[in-house]
Amino acid sequence: MRKYVSFIYFCSTKRQLIPSRLMINQQLLQPESIVVVGGSNNIHKPGGAVVRNILGGNYSGTLRILNPKEDEVQGIRVFHDVSELPPTDLAILVVAARLCPDYVEYLAREKRVRAFIIISAGFSEETAEGAALEQRILNCCHEFGCALIGPNCIGLLTRWHHSVFTKPIPRLTPKGVDFISGSGATAVYVLESAVTKGLPFNSVWSVGNGRQIGIEDVLEFMDEHFDAERDSLVKLLYIENISDPDKMLYHATSLIRKGCRIAAIKAGSSESGSRAASSHTGAIASSDSAVEALFRKAGIVRCFSREELTTLGCIFTLPRFTGRNFAIVTHAGGPGVMLTDALSKGGMNVPALSGPKADELKSLLLPGSSVANPIDILATGTPQHLATAIDYCENQFDDIDAIMVIFGTPGLVQLYEAYDVLHHKILECHKPIFPILPSVTTAGPEVHEFLKKGHVNFSDEVVLATALTQMMRTPAPADQNVVINGVDVPKIRRIIDAIGSGDTTPTPEAQTGSSSVLKQQAADSVGEQATACGSDCHSQFLPPSLVHELLQSAGIPTVPEFVSHDKQELLAFADSCGYPVVAKVVGPVHKSDIGGVALNIRSREVLAAEFDRMMALDGVTAVMVQKMLKGTELFIGAKYEQRFGHVVLCGLGGIFVEVLRDVSSGLAPLSYEEAENMIHSLRAYKILKGTRGKQGINERKFAEIIVRLSTLLRFATEIKEMDINPLLADADDIVAVDARILVEK
Repeated sequence: MRKYVSFIYFCSTKRQLIPSRLMINQQLLQPESIVVVGGSNNIHKPGGAVVRNILGGNYSGTLRILNPKEDEVQGIRVFHDVSELPPTDLAILVVAARLCPDYVEYLAREKRVRAFIIISAGFSEETAEGAALEQRILNCCHEFGCALIGPNCIGLLTRWHHSVFTKPIPRLTPKGVDFISGSGATAVYVLESAVTKGLPFNSVWSVGNGRQIGIEDVLEFMDEHFDAERDSLVKLLYIENISDPDKMLYHATSLIRKGCRIAAIKAGSSESGSRAASSHTGAIASSDSAVEALFRKAGIVRCFSREELTTLGCIFTLPRFTGRNFAIVTHAGGPGVMLTDALSKGGMNVPALSGPKADELKSLLLPGSSVANPIDILATGTPQHLATAIDYCENQFDDIDAIMVIFGTPGLVQLYEAYDVLHHKILECHKPIFPILPSVTTAGPEVHEFLKKGHVNFSDEVVLATALTQMMRTPAPADQNVVINGVDVPKIRRIIDAIGSGDTTPTPEAQTGSSSVLKQQAADSVGEQATACGSDCHSQFLPPSLVHELLQSAGIPTVPEFVSHDKQELLAFADSCGYPVVAKVVGPVHKSDIGGVALNIRSREVLAAEFDRMMALDGVTAVMVQKMLKGTELFIGAKYEQRFGHVVLCGLGGIFVEVLRDVSSGLAPLSYEEAENMIHSLRAYKILKGTRGKQGINERKFAEIIVRLSTLLRFATEIKEMDINPLLADADDIVAVDARILVEK
């Protein structure tokens, strides 16, 4: 049984709501009475604007105003003192921050207010004193079981009450978009973008500082009482901080599996904010990698701008489709070309149309028209020509999955008839139609009339193609189960538990890979390599013997190797496995930086000379010798991110992981489908698949190793950084050549 409980979700008709520990309650969603503390006649200030919006939204309950300086506010009698108020469901506070805690305490205790929306700023987002005020409010809300939105927000907008102080107020419908934002200003700008596209809304949640109700809590609320018949199927998010990744992952995944679609912007995740670290992965895996991995695992489409977010919201309102073949119907050649380029760049197709049906369509259009795709009906094409082209795409061209219609005006004609044709075709056709109406200025009235009929508009064809690309690249929610598949979990735990206990001697299976002298060095290195990570913990890079043993326990193939500070032992190993071999230093983290790697050693004499040179390098404690292998170099890494867990990355190996930074991320534990999707999303995937006569790698094996590594990490959370670089891959097998593991205990 999950510990998260919530209220049933609201709709236009009142439902019976059941109390719960999550503080989203009936008084917040469907208040019978609202008091605006600080409401005024000045609609250019928040106190007046919120009253205007509530009245303009035809709120059916009782609206009260508290203001000691006014007798009447926007036609409503005013209460001068809080003691005069009758019991009220919801209080909206638009007063100075220093006054808010006292108001909350009095209203909750004496007037039975059980929901608060605090518009006021000046709390934890500004000063320590403000944080203390915020804590007082939170404590009071917990004591009396009150819902709290904010502080520092624009309010809550629903079909029940418009308790926001901002404009625009979008068109509100039961099947409109639910929008949840961590920023009030961004919420306003998203609404501005959405209104111009005709995107309808069901609710807008501005959570502000989110001390009690954050974005994850609203998602939880919407998930646990979701009704597919009555609730919105589209959720848009603007996120600045993910305070509970597990909750977001669980409820976003659940909602998407119930038929919802979710798109989100996560701001504040630039690489410049990432910590410096001592491995390749540490330099790459920032919090942004964790966010990317979380979104991919949940099936959330990631956006990077307001326009992209609202465009995806509009796409989600259209009928679903799974294909990638688009027909473009236009009377303007240039936009058709740009759209074709953008779709093709995003991995979608604008297939050529030819044959008898295409010839038949061409005969029905004006001379000079093109039907090759884009279908160009010319600037002089009529609404009837538009209808004909759409009909052929719908009924005659079976390989077309969706239709994009670009139709504007040079300012010489009115488009009411053309847009009426488009309106009827959208209702009639089974294939989704994307209306691209760019003339929002010269044909503003016609576009507005089209939107009033319940449609959306994609005014920029390239933004549309970019958003579609993001949607098509986003995988379905992943299976959350851990794949064991031969991973020796008990052995992994024995190895990890022994670290720091004084018993770090490799098991018998691993002892063939290191000399007896080095085994003692490995045990001693526990103390020598430890670095402070807190008052009661330490971190260390594991010696090669333990790295090798952990990889074997996870079923990850490794190249035959031997580690020693004894030259004769290493020479004997090389003689037995055969030349050529590779020699690498043990001790320094970045071997290549100090000349600590020698490849393609073909004789006993050269190996002996390399051993002497390497042992003289600073910080070197031993030398590792491996059989020299060839193949495509791959990389797998992982980094533990606070609150998120392990982020696993994969890509091309060797220097490419640093130079190209072409990596894909996933959140452990990973399924085979997730691992395959990670591989396919790499820009270098064509290299892995095989190109210009070069054989590709064993993709199935690569995915299996990624999954095995994620399982290892799931049962060894003490591992904080890890990379295997390179793995050498060919068409048959993949072998780990070099790896490092940082453990913190």
